[in-house]
Amino acid sequence: MKRLRALLCGVATATLATAGLAAFTTQQAAGASATTLSNRWYAAAPYLMPHDNNPPDAGAIMDATGLKAFQLAFVLAPNGGGCSPTWDGTSPVSSDTAVGSVVSAIRAKGGDVSVSIGGYGGTKLGQACSDAASTAAAYQQVITKYQLKAIDFDLEEPEYENATAIAHEIGAAKILQQNNPGLYVSVTTAGTADGTGWFGKQMLNEAKAQGFTPNNFSIMPFDGGFNGAAAQTSALTNFNSILQSTFGWDAATAYAHQGFSGMNGRSDTGEYFTQADFQTVLDYATSHHMDRFTFWSLNRDRQCTPADNNGTTSGTCSSVAQSAWDFAKYSVKFAGVTPPTTTPTTAPPTTTPPSGGNCAATAWSSSAVYTAGNTVSYGNHTWKAKWWTQNETPGTTGEWGAWQDLGAC
Repeated sequence: MKRLRALLCGVATATLATAGLAAFTTQQAAGASATTLSNRWYAAAPYLMPHDNNPPDAGAIMDATGLKAFQLAFVLAPNGGGCSPTWDGTSPVSSDTAVGSVVSAIRAKGGDVSVSIGGYGGTKLGQACSDAASTAAAYQQVITKYQLKAIDFDLEEPEYENATAIAHEIGAAKILQQNNPGLYVSVTTAGTADGTGWFGKQMLNEAKAQGFTPNNFSIMPFDGGFNGAAAQTSALTNFNSILQSTFGWDAATAYAHQGFSGMNGRSDTGEYFTQADFQTVLDYATSHHMDRFTFWSLNRDRQCTPADNNGTTSGTCSSVAQSAWDFAKYSVKFAGVTPPTTTPTTAPPTTTPPSGGNCAATAWSSSAVYTAGNTVSYGNHTWKAKWWTQNETPGTTGEWGAWQDLGAC
């Protein structure tokens, strides 16, 4: 992803917001802490740089928005050469504790992470490793280290102009998919007005040749002369046609394997994408039953001072007028959850369970605020809140809703 990596490559690594947490280990990642969410949440995970661009506190975002999943970026080859995974080319995954602490904190609150590999600039493992198998082995270290249930292949410049490197990446993705049953795999690449460019189409052809089908192929319709949501939805329509012609899918099947990855606020090239634009694209994505809706980045999902940032693009704020985490709420909506309008402060009162055969939990109330773990009774069933919720009737939004059905009373 272009998204300020080139503009901010000299920025010093920021202090992690969760630096005070205990060091992360593979053992801590295993078992109950290795949370598994629905695919819909992994598909809605916005990008977060845990090392750079003034990382926000993931837990605070979760509390404020109901967000559950984060796309941590980026894993690259070492800057000094070699076929081993590092964060941003500088911090070896094998000895990492800092990013691991972020992962632990997110999982402790009931969330989970995906990891994005690649991005705009830097040396990718597909370039540095000798073949698909060694590339996959490097990425498997990341999956094992953090007990991942999802991974994102962000194939951009300069890697996606290198046919051999792309063959390594696609081959690695196929191997990981086979060796890690249930792994959610997304492939993200550049978007153009036509859907994607020549190199993006070659990447799709490579996937077809290798017999590889990820959960989705996502395009990034920005930094290419886009003018708001109408241009983005047009690109998504055109990309759907490319997927149909490449893989022989019908439109519905193509949409079911298609994703959107936007940029909130001001893009690198001076385009502007507001909350209204995000709502329009979200409506398009949900009405066409697309598989993924994400954006770059949570580090930027807050207002600059001044709000327009004097007509420049920042890695730490959006350069448009907004409240903190406005754009994250669109990912929450895509996952099928109603985001809170205010940060929860109190839990609903509890009462002494009634005697007899009635439901023991307090009756659900549309005006009450519930937090994760609260139980209510509704429709002669007991329900447990998965996260913060208000005015969401138990059972009305299926598996994507805030309530878990514990069964009849």
